[in-house]
Amino acid sequence: MTSAPSSSAPLIGLTTYLEQAQTGVWDVQAAFLPKVYFEAVYRAGGIPVLLPPQPVDGGVVDAVLEPLDGLIITGGKDVDPARYGQQPHPTTDTPRLDRDAWEDALLVGAIDRELPFLGICRGLQVLNVTRGGSLIQHLPDVVGSTRYNAGGGVFTVNEVAIDGGTKLAELVPDATASVKSYHHQAIDEVGDGLVVTARSDDGVIQAVELAEHPFGVAVQWHPEEDAAEDARLFAGLVDAARVHRAAKEL
Repeated sequence: MTSAPSSSAPLIGLTTYLEQAQTGVWDVQAAFLPKVYFEAVYRAGGIPVLLPPQPVDGGVVDAVLEPLDGLIITGGKDVDPARYGQQPHPTTDTPRLDRDAWEDALLVGAIDRELPFLGICRGLQVLNVTRGGSLIQHLPDVVGSTRYNAGGGVFTVNEVAIDGGTKLAELVPDATASVKSYHHQAIDEVGDGLVVTARSDDGVIQAVELAEHPFGVAVQWHPEEDAAEDARLFAGLVDAARVHRAAKEL
């Protein structure tokens, strides 16, 4: 059994969905996040705090980020292709402009204040676009298969090769790792300051990190779905958040 984090544990903000949701007699717009995300933070010793999409004006982002010790940009729908100068592919999701703007602003703020962050699936893609990069909108057109997205809520397992000498390699020291995938998009042109740290055997970028940042790691797979193996990523973020918190208190 995992013990509860103490009151001095680092606060980790996690972005959420904002979608139509039904519960009981109610069918309304609601912010939500699958339990596996915040449970992974809890098990790593952090205190999860959910961050629903909202307007970014009037110092809201600074007010949200100030008490946080770490940030997770979670998975979800495709980033609006207009953000990287493209027209939408027929398979690209209808954009959620509110979430795109919110997560972009959170990442910019986190980078400015050297706040540790972890990007997961969509989170990696948001980071790349925030840094001026672009995305492959439909991977089957490039790799010729649906190996990264079987559909129907079924995660596929893929092998990724991790580059040595990187932050990711410190967290996952194996040369290769089996990861759980559910994505039909991936990084194309790499954004400014990002270093590729893992690829799959077909060349698809599976992880990046932000150079010169204390902890700016993003992965294309879903570590929250593999509590035993990928818990190291959440532990790494929580450890970096502790260091960040201690530095703020000096």
